[in-house]
Amino acid sequence: MDELNKESSVEEEVYTLQVDGTLENKPDDMPTPQPEEEEHESIADSVRSLTPMQLVLKRFFRSKLSIVGLAMIVFLFLFCWIGPLFSPYDENTMDQQTNTVATVTSISVTGNSEYPYDESFTVYKVEYSTVQLGTNAPPSASHWLGTDSESRDILTRIMYGGRLSLTLSLIVVILETVLGVIFGGIAGYFGKWVDTLIMRIIDIFNCIPSLPLLLIIGSVLQGLDVDPNVQIYYMMTFLTLLGWTGIARIVRGQILTLREQEFMVSATARGLSTPRKIFRHLVPNVIPQLIVSMTLGLGSVILMEASLSYMGLGVPLTSASWGGMINAVQDPLILINYPNLWVPPGICIVLAILGFNFIGDGLRDAFDPKARR
Repeated sequence: MDELNKESSVEEEVYTLQVDGTLENKPDDMPTPQPEEEEHESIADSVRSLTPMQLVLKRFFRSKLSIVGLAMIVFLFLFCWIGPLFSPYDENTMDQQTNTVATVTSISVTGNSEYPYDESFTVYKVEYSTVQLGTNAPPSASHWLGTDSESRDILTRIMYGGRLSLTLSLIVVILETVLGVIFGGIAGYFGKWVDTLIMRIIDIFNCIPSLPLLLIIGSVLQGLDVDPNVQIYYMMTFLTLLGWTGIARIVRGQILTLREQEFMVSATARGLSTPRKIFRHLVPNVIPQLIVSMTLGLGSVILMEASLSYMGLGVPLTSASWGGMINAVQDPLILINYPNLWVPPGICIVLAILGFNFIGDGLRDAFDPKARR
């Protein structure tokens, strides 16, 4: 008992907690307890989240073919729109370098009844003519790709021809998309007999052979002596009328699925008008598919325009276009002896089609929500 009292009599320091959490009579070497800090950020907040557009761009640039296609198209646009600024020639500027050529013709003269003599002699006739040196000239320092039969610089005409071909293709694809969205949206939203009617019209357009029909239309326009500068607008119109059906089918199929979603039920409950529900709520959800379809369609339109210009039914000969420049290959002499006239525009057509197709494939994979690569 004495031992217990002895132990309890040992001097102890008693510490009392104040209201503010500090200790009274605590030694100097004792650390002050710190309140635990609240965890303001969760693990989910610390991880950077990507927006849908950032995910699409990440998937797109992950594909090497997409980057190659994008580089091709950027190069062609810079080449066609900025290149002419550094060229000393215009689209139809002719090389005026000429030279005088003497042509010597020998004529044998002998005696006859009017001039009786036995000797025969030769008379030489000299004719002077002016020859243009720049016609079908080979590549040189002044003309990097040579000149054509009209003494025009080929490289400059390729630049201007790319402007026309790419601009025409973009306009046609945009018009096709507008028509396809309107008719496809109406068919997909209303359904029933409206859907059946529009789909049967699309089936009729799909049964029309587009290239033979365009050849017939081009021949008719030429027979009617339509101005060549106006003829290209007619061809753009017919290309649009024959190419909108594919986009209409895509829009119609997507809207058939989207119109039963919850956000459309909410839009109907709010009393929104039909055009607002179609073009404000449904069509924006189809934009990824439209972008892919437009990109893939650009290559087809460029190829169609080149084919029509090659056959003399597209862009007038006075204006440069890639297909019109290849038209010169119809002459066997040019095909064999002057590859610089038709090989460069052909390469540009191939690059444009491949570039747009690579971009379209990359966008299709990037917009696919099931893509994991």
